[in-house]
Amino acid sequence: MAIAIKSIPVLSKEAASNFEKTIDENTAKRSTIDFSEEKSIAEKILAKAKL
Repeated sequence: MAIAIKSIPVLSKEAASNFEKTIDENTAKRSTIDFSEEKSIAEKILAKAKL
């Protein structure tokens, strides 16, 4: 017995443009994380363990 394939909803016109606008805004707000302190701690631990 076959299972019916559900149709995929598609954004159109204003909904699509609002969605893309939201994506652009969120991408612009995205910040980077500085792991330099964690990296230095890990390097010290590895140096002490002689790895």
